[in-house]
Order: sequence, then structure tokens, then C-alpha cells
Amino acid sequence: MRNLRLLIAYDGTDFHGWQRQPNLPTVQGRLEEAIGRIIGEPVNVHGAGRTDAGVHADGQVANFQTSCRVPCGNLQKALNDALPPAIRIRRVHEVAKDFHSRYAARAKTYRYRICQQEVCPPFLWRFVLQHPYPLDRARMAQAARLLKGEHDFTSFAAADGTNEDELQKLGSRVRRIFQSDILLNRRLRLILYEIRGDGFLHHMIRNIVGTLMEVGRGQLAPEDISRILEARDRSRAGPTAPAQGLCLMRVEYEQDGQRARP
Repeated sequence: MRNLRLLIAYDGTDFHGWQRQPNLPTVQGRLEEAIGRIIGEPVNVHGAGRTDAGVHADGQVANFQTSCRVPCGNLQKALNDALPPAIRIRRVHEVAKDFHSRYAARAKTYRYRICQQEVCPPFLWRFVLQHPYPLDRARMAQAARLLKGEHDFTSFAAADGTNEDELQKLGSRVRRIFQSDILLNRRLRLILYEIRGDGFLHHMIRNIVGTLMEVGRGQLAPEDISRILEARDRSRAGPTAPAQGLCLMRVEYEQDGQRARP
């Protein structure tokens, strides 16, 4: 059996997230259908991150095992011919039998884009939250820095109980954040929030963004972030930011010589 690793980019707008769901279009479902048609056998595709409905990816990683001997380059071309244009396979290569895209991941980087233009360009609207109102970036940056380090992120976890089975397996809502920065694209008038960590809870990043925007509006003080973390209470944090502004940028592995260091 071969273990094949995929590097994937997708526009998540028209998908109900990564994870397969009965009778709903998902990225995992489309991939498994396309691969199955090409190689003539059913496969289980394991993704590094289970992105939510409407969330995008530029550097999602997945793997599957197969007895098919189709060369990696040929498989990449065939998949891109078979998949909808919203999903592109950027690379296919063979990896060690024990590689698992999710469990071997050491760090993930996500980026959230906030468009401050009064008129959002048509080539951006699917990938940003349009917010043409004042936000104090310096205050947001100060607040974002307080999220670095190891914290219990209960206050920023989804309050609906989703993925509780996963939380029980992990036994903790503690995560280690290596990077938490507010950046700026002046040309496109985008505020970018970039966060890199060893793992993320369901809706965690979108809840953080919603809270940082409250700081930017002056509804919260930057130092309130520490109090929100300590409270371990979802009601203390800000609203959940919409999905379309979020993108999984990259996943890091020890096998690639990438180490999860601050």
C-alpha cells in the first residue's frame, strides 16, 4: 500500500466544510469521490484540519492509502481535471506509511481578512469580512499579543458542544499559540489577523477575531483579553466572526524539517 499526501487549496464558499456529510457538498466528500473514480477503489481521505462551512484553505494537507500505482504527477493532473474549480490539488507525493496528516501536524497557521474598503472589490468578497468602519489596529495588535503562549481557550471555544468528543480525547482546551499578529495590506486596505499554534478549538479563531474587533471598536480594552482567558466563559468573549474571512494557510510537520517553535 502507498500513502499519498496531498497539498490542497479550496474556496470553501459553496461547501459545508471539510468533513463529509450525507447529501451535502463537502471538500472531503468531493475529494473521495474524485479519487475513487480515478483509481477504481474507495478511499478515506484524512485532512489536517476540519475547516467549517465557508472557510477556505491555501495549504490544507491530506493523505490517503491506496494500492494504485498511478504516478503522483499523473494523479495530480487527473484530480484537477475531475474536481470542481473551487478545489485544486497543488501537489501529490508519496510519504511514509505511518504519516497521518492530522496527527502528525505540529503547527497550523490561519489568516483572517477584514476588508475596510467602502466598496468591496468583486475578486475579494468571497474571501473577506467587509467592515468599512473604524477599527483601532494598534489596540487590536496589543490585544492579539496577549494570546501568545499556552492558555486555556474555553472562553473562545464554540458554545454549542460541537466536537466535544474530540475535546474529551484531548482532555484539555489548552492550546499553545506561537504567533498572534495584526498585519496590514495597505494596497487593498485589509486588516489581517494571523495566528499560528499547535491546534485550535471549534470556532476558536473566529471567536478571537470577533473579540479583537470589539477591542478595535473600543468596546473592550486590550487588557480585557487576559481577563477573558482567565474566566473560561464563552459569554465573556466577543461574537463569532463570519466564516468567509478565514483561511488555513499552512500546516507544519517534523518530517518536513518544520518544528513548532515560537
